[in-house]
Amino acid sequence: MPVGYHGVMPTASSPAASSRSASSTMERLLDAFEELLTDGGERSATLGAVAAAAGVSKGGLLYHFASKDALIDAQLARLEVRAAEDTENIRTAPAGPVDYLIRSSVNMGSPLDRSFIATTRLAQGRHEQAIETLETIRRKWLTVIEDSVGDHDTAVAIMLVSDGLYGNSSLAGMPSAPAVEAGAEGMDRLLTVIARLYTRVG
Repeated sequence: MPVGYHGVMPTASSPAASSRSASSTMERLLDAFEELLTDGGERSATLGAVAAAAGVSKGGLLYHFASKDALIDAQLARLEVRAAEDTENIRTAPAGPVDYLIRSSVNMGSPLDRSFIATTRLAQGRHEQAIETLETIRRKWLTVIEDSVGDHDTAVAIMLVSDGLYGNSSLAGMPSAPAVEAGAEGMDRLLTVIARLYTRVG
């Protein structure tokens, strides 16, 4: 049996085991909330629906999140953590921030993707905190790109290209989706075009 923190072996009733169980339940609830938001918007993401989707009683949900506002607060906080990690990845990418941003502007269904899209559903419902959270994240991404290319307008243009790629990838498989060449070669050519923007500025 593995030894826990400070050499204490956690048991089913130990504080460490209880903490892990509570954390796991909270993550399941947040995952269910994000999935319901993504699929049907905020109206479909009722507390009862979230509890059912997570396999938890409504009382169990309320034990962790006393209200829907508390659930939303936790979901937004989780997005902020994931976005902060992504921002640091962009900033420190070996090939540079622009290269990383563009190549990662594809909806792969990652934890960040799921949290981000769920939050856009809240924002579409005019949820002010969700709107503010998304704006803050985008400002941080923009700042990293602007620091890299040295020009605000060029950074904005690059962000818009990133937005377009992400939106297009989210429509993949739909008849109305615009055709964008995928794969490393297509990205290489796109990045070559983008590089002309900030090379001219520099």
